[in-house]
Amino acid sequence: MSRRREIVKRKLLPDPKYGSTTVAMFVNTMMKSGKKSIAEGIVYGAFDILKAKVPDQNPLAVFETAVDNAKPLLQVKSRRVGGATYQVPVEIAPATRTALAFRWIIEFSRKRGEKTMKQKLAAELLDCYNRQGATMKRKDDTHRMAEANKAFAHFRF
Repeated sequence: MSRRREIVKRKLLPDPKYGSTTVAMFVNTMMKSGKKSIAEGIVYGAFDILKAKVPDQNPLAVFETAVDNAKPLLQVKSRRVGGATYQVPVEIAPATRTALAFRWIIEFSRKRGEKTMKQKLAAELLDCYNRQGATMKRKDDTHRMAEANKAFAHFRF
């Protein structure tokens, strides 16, 4: 832990189309090699596909629900106590939860079989919205691992 002053978290400007900072963060996570316009095109194109697939819902609301469904609450961390390594379940900070959900959604959408990245991302977001798919399986596996190691929770420090 540093003894210097506390680091100030910079405020992120909301994205131009939807006015949401969550979408802006997602675009930044989606971006590769500094190509923000391409990342924005992919995200906004996926939102257009979501608008067509779920006509009664706003695509921003579908996105927010999908991300909330994908956020994990617990994870396991390795702790070495007396020569043995234990998998200790710990709660995840809110910013880390969002970052993990973004990372998982992007990772599994890239692995999907659809033709374009817009279609892959839209399909993965729709799966998360419906609480199914690879991202939700990763979240459930993380929670299951934490639940299985609940006996070592007293090693949390």
